[in-house]
Amino acid sequence: MSKPLSDHDRKKQISVRGLAGVENVADLKKNFNRHLHFTLVKDRNVSTKRDYYFALAHTVRDHLVGRWIRTQQSYYEKDPKKISNGWQVEEADDWLRYGNPWEKARPEYMRPVHFYGRTEHHPDGVKWVDTQVVLALPYDTPVPGYRNNIVNTMRLWSAKAPCEFNLKDFNVGGYIQAVLDRNLAENISRVLYPNDNFFEGKELRLKQEYFVVAATLQDIIRRFKASKFGSRDIVRTDFSSLPDKVSQLCAWDICNKTCAYTNHTVLPEALERWPIDLFQTLLPRHLEIIYEINRRHMERVSSLYPGDVDRMRRMSLIEEGGQKRVNMAHLCIVGSHAVNGVARIHSDILKATVFKDFYEMDPHKFQNKTNGITPRRWLVMCNPGLAEVIAERIGEDFIRDLDQLKKLRNFVNDEAFIRDIAKVKQENKLKFAVHLEEHYKVKINPNSMFDVQVKRIHEYKRQLLNCLHIITFYNRIKKQPNKQWTPRTIMIGGKAAPGYHTAKMIIRLITAIGEVVNNDPVVGDRLKVIFLENYRVTLAEKAIPASDLSEQISTAGTEASGTGNMKFMLNGALTIGTMDGANVEMAEEAGDGNLFIFGMRVEDVDAMDAKGYNASEYYNRIPELKQAIDQIAGGFFSPKQPDLFKDIVNMLMHHDRFKVFADYEDYIKCQEKVSALYMKPKEWTKKVIHNIAGSGKFSSDRTISQYAREIWGVEPTLEKLAAPDDPK
Repeated sequence: MSKPLSDHDRKKQISVRGLAGVENVADLKKNFNRHLHFTLVKDRNVSTKRDYYFALAHTVRDHLVGRWIRTQQSYYEKDPKKISNGWQVEEADDWLRYGNPWEKARPEYMRPVHFYGRTEHHPDGVKWVDTQVVLALPYDTPVPGYRNNIVNTMRLWSAKAPCEFNLKDFNVGGYIQAVLDRNLAENISRVLYPNDNFFEGKELRLKQEYFVVAATLQDIIRRFKASKFGSRDIVRTDFSSLPDKVSQLCAWDICNKTCAYTNHTVLPEALERWPIDLFQTLLPRHLEIIYEINRRHMERVSSLYPGDVDRMRRMSLIEEGGQKRVNMAHLCIVGSHAVNGVARIHSDILKATVFKDFYEMDPHKFQNKTNGITPRRWLVMCNPGLAEVIAERIGEDFIRDLDQLKKLRNFVNDEAFIRDIAKVKQENKLKFAVHLEEHYKVKINPNSMFDVQVKRIHEYKRQLLNCLHIITFYNRIKKQPNKQWTPRTIMIGGKAAPGYHTAKMIIRLITAIGEVVNNDPVVGDRLKVIFLENYRVTLAEKAIPASDLSEQISTAGTEASGTGNMKFMLNGALTIGTMDGANVEMAEEAGDGNLFIFGMRVEDVDAMDAKGYNASEYYNRIPELKQAIDQIAGGFFSPKQPDLFKDIVNMLMHHDRFKVFADYEDYIKCQEKVSALYMKPKEWTKKVIHNIAGSGKFSSDRTISQYAREIWGVEPTLEKLAAPDDPK
């Protein structure tokens, strides 16, 4: 068995790829010691790991600052969740408790954001008065480019009360109310993804969205007015060239040329529709403007489709049925010059169904931009062993131009390359197995297939279909314990939204299945089930390089694109999936037969919707499915609470919008093919090589270049800026 690479070897490989290149190591060490002593006021005798981290962070930031400043000058001169007893429990993540050494506060660019109040209509215009003001304080984080001396800025906003507290209230004994007012203002940036099942949560979420947009828009206009885009005026008032410089919002004529809308979901419940009464209370002037935009929009629809009242109702920005709401997706389309989905099948669905009326009226607006991932993080950094093996065959140009991976097709039958790819995968699995045993106290068979599904917990992503396969596989082992089975370690990870009851129950079901399976001596190490808690980028960087099988099993037509699927593909995992999202294009790029595709296509789902989906038909016809559902319903996985999962069973049997049972049979058969191929390591690895070689399309470099050329109207460049100490 191959020995895992040491951290030293791993860092050495990263350095070979140039991601950690340092011009002068001695200067780096000197600066590290300087920050440890003079910034943190510590010496090595009393320093903690956090002190070392901060000293190193300050040192690296020093390394970036010169390039950061030069980059901004160049633009100026030209154009957490955890698991407790099997349940997800949300805990506060006080990630700023010790500060953040990477960011720089910019109080000089603080901007006011207004809420509530009322409008006054005067002959000379409308005024929004008696508002509540919250200050938006910007924090800048440097984002370095890859070996080009460019350091861009990520600007985040923190909500601050306009004063520490109301001195008048304090003086008359209202201290508590004054502090409460301050806290309410600052809550805007204190809670991520508030539970919006209740009015207070909805209000906070709308506040958050408007806060970020209003602050950013003001900042864009400030920067535009101060820029040198051909203007020598002290204060710029002509905004006609703004659309050429940025992609945000301004006055209506400019708005259409400046704004573009990227849609990320087709699920109706995920497309925001704000209640009119909430909008009226929080943003009264904006609602008036939206009414005016809708009036003009309806006039245009009426002129193009005279007498088509139903079309006008469907296309209105204001939904009239029941509670009146603002349809934000419709507002985005009307206010933008371009509308795109994030995978070809997703963009086609937008045109064919979700926004069909808008596409028929303005077909020129609609286009596709398939998502992508950065190969620097999702290959070179997280999987340096694989990056090294690739570089030995085709050189290092693939780091900048991922299409170069196509050259690997020449090595599909190269015995040495096949061995090297398999060796790297096994080393990654060994390291991840150690991590799993440390954190989950489950003994892992590193020779088992690492079968992984990591993504948000949601009914449409069908973690429940995965659960049914686990139970079916478990039952088969129990029925034939002496048969030679392909061993699997099945990992499911992700977070449920705080107010999403069904998603939390799905997590509890996964952990309950794991408790039974992992402690069954008959099964042993042939099947293990682990729920990866607190799934995040840091954990993904360990899990994805170690994965053999990637589960991308959403109901066809529901996943916009996915990016996790691309990360797994690039890191040498094979995909079992439906023809949904970017899976369709991945299958094209990797070649027929190199993904395990199963299940209904979009047209099959549409036909079933028209006919009607009857879960009982599958339940009564397929014995293994019936057995699995009966075990869940009867408390086999929850003996102390037999009816714990009754809501899940009821949903699957009577209210399943995503048709889990309809794809069950084909999914199980496809999993049998996966198991059979895994027992043929050479053939498996050849398919892995085809997948890696076909990953080039899914680089974010390609995606961003297409956005730049086809939506933003700018030409990407590979120009490298001079380093700060180089002459200009």
